[in-house]
Amino acid sequence: MSIQKSKNRKEICYPFIYESALTCDYEIHTDELCSLIGMVLAQMPEGFEDVVADLETLHPKIYNLNGSVRGKNGIFEEDLDWLHARYDYYNEESRGRVTRFVLPRGPVAVMALHQCRTGAKKTVRLLHRLDESGVTFEATLPRFANLLANFFFVLTVYIKMKLDVEEIDYISINY
Repeated sequence: MSIQKSKNRKEICYPFIYESALTCDYEIHTDELCSLIGMVLAQMPEGFEDVVADLETLHPKIYNLNGSVRGKNGIFEEDLDWLHARYDYYNEESRGRVTRFVLPRGPVAVMALHQCRTGAKKTVRLLHRLDESGVTFEATLPRFANLLANFFFVLTVYIKMKLDVEEIDYISINY
């Protein structure tokens, strides 16, 4: 069967959905990441106004990341500077609580942030694959996506620390 693009706009969920290029996969993936941030915001417990404010600032930046491959660049050095500063804030507040590999566990908001963390890693991988395929984009995109994954991790550590939730070490038998 060969899928034919419907002429009825209501039957097309995304204008580029039938493209074979990775660009569409990247856009759908970053759309999912943006939705996951919305899920985190819906699950944040009381007392985390700093996290909520930062996630609300970050939320539209994910759609800027989304459109920066097909359209004009929307991730700039000032976005990286802001994210570096927020990473440093939460890392310092957590007092270097995690210096080892830990299992991704915790309350729903923390688990949703772990989904965001892995989603940011997938974003990096898709950017890498796009670059390999010849698609050009600004160097700020993979830098931002890499930092984003690490930012989401320090948020999980910070939230669990404030909620007095224990980190569970993962001891690798592989390395």
